[in-house]
Amino acid sequence: MGSPCHFALFDLQPSFRLDQAQLSARYRELAKSVHPDRFADASEREQRLALEHSASLNEAYQTLKSAPRRALYLLALRGRELPLEVTVQDPQFLLQQMQLREELEDLHDSADLAGVAAFKRRLKAAQDELDEAFAACWDDAARREEAERLVRRMQFLDKLSHEVRQLEERLDD
Repeated sequence: MGSPCHFALFDLQPSFRLDQAQLSARYRELAKSVHPDRFADASEREQRLALEHSASLNEAYQTLKSAPRRALYLLALRGRELPLEVTVQDPQFLLQQMQLREELEDLHDSADLAGVAAFKRRLKAAQDELDEAFAACWDDAARREEAERLVRRMQFLDKLSHEVRQLEERLDD
């Protein structure tokens, strides 16, 4: 975790619930102020610092913009880094993962755009549900394991969501 905290860069309190429009607007504002072009006539050191600041601002924004990355970051701020790949000790979710994967494969084979759209809506609803559940428990030490389990689920659905977008693009071509 580099200094300063990603939330502090945007003048925000560490929280899972963020106003995405406000975050984006603040990012654009800050990005302009540290854009390397503004330092074209500056010393080499100032140019390097502007570049570093710009890079850390981008990293912070990408982290806070993504629900699973923001969730992982919040847990890390509380002193617990989650291993990146962990076998989910969550048989119910493993079953759900297999079913979702199968369904996505079928949609891929059938090239069913309406089916893909419906799948995407269900996926978004599941993601929103996980986000709400995580927001309710991430800052409670007694519910730490639950928060970690939710983050793993969020990561899986995020990855699946990315695959759905790729499928949509292929079907649109």
